[in-house]
Amino acid sequence: MSEMAAVQIRNLVKDFRGSSKKESAPGGSALEVPGPVTGTPLEVLPPARGMVRAVDNVSLEIAPGEIYGLIGPNGSGKSTTMKALLGLVRPSSGTCSIFGRDSSKVDSRQDVGFLPENPYFYKHLSGEETIRFYGRLCGMKGAALRQRTLELLDLVGLEEAGKRRLGGYSKGMLQRIGLAQALVQDPRLLILDEPTAGVDPIGSRQIRDLILTLKERGFTVFLCSHLLEQVQEVCDRVGIIHRGSLVKEGRLEDLISIEDQTEIILRNATPGLLDRIQDLAHQEAGVELVRTGHPRTTLERLFLRETVQRDSGKVSEEREDESKEQSP
Repeated sequence: MSEMAAVQIRNLVKDFRGSSKKESAPGGSALEVPGPVTGTPLEVLPPARGMVRAVDNVSLEIAPGEIYGLIGPNGSGKSTTMKALLGLVRPSSGTCSIFGRDSSKVDSRQDVGFLPENPYFYKHLSGEETIRFYGRLCGMKGAALRQRTLELLDLVGLEEAGKRRLGGYSKGMLQRIGLAQALVQDPRLLILDEPTAGVDPIGSRQIRDLILTLKERGFTVFLCSHLLEQVQEVCDRVGIIHRGSLVKEGRLEDLISIEDQTEIILRNATPGLLDRIQDLAHQEAGVELVRTGHPRTTLERLFLRETVQRDSGKVSEEREDESKEQSP
């Protein structure tokens, strides 16, 4: 990346104390493994006896204005990687930087907003009071804070619920107020740990749309999730972490494309036309017609179409938009 990276993680290792000898790696000499980004050999010491390696030599970069998704099973090291970047845990080795500044230094966090997986809020406060509370923690006050509070309630779609206590908010509404507090100081980087955990499909879609809106406004977003469909809808680049190691990384389109297959989508094709296409394919040496059939929507889209769009009378419009999305 030619410009300064929003996030740069280099050879990150994090070991925690284990609960038994069985969890510790066997002792021995240092191991040599390829560097994840440069491909050069790096000396990686095994964890000390009694320690468990949660993150193992992870390196990644995130460009400004990009949405990057870190995905993996539970316990794979996603949250630990984020916490190391935020300075919440100290790396055993390796470095993390945010817009060129060491992320272990407090001043690097001025450009960061963070939504943890299970945020805790004071349930007796209203939405407005919650945002103002976090704004004051960031040094904001007076008319600027009041205006910022109204802007954020509008951005996250809670302007009508701003005066209600959080004790009456749904899980999806709490996540959106969490996003609002993460944005209160207008950061350049937003870090989201499982932003749609426990949220129903409608609330999940609202959060997804909000993340895309933030990208349009120039924010950089680093999120981790195990909900793959949502990651696929919003992310530009994706890293797959497994057992603490980054096993795959790249542009989403490159990762999910099947290189030796070509998709052709036709609208209102007649059976005769389909037969002729199949005949042409059979005439070409080495070409195999894998399947034919109707493109499928996703279960999430179907659910939203039959609930939210139906209530608002937008079912036919949603089907038309969906058809256009599937066109080349």
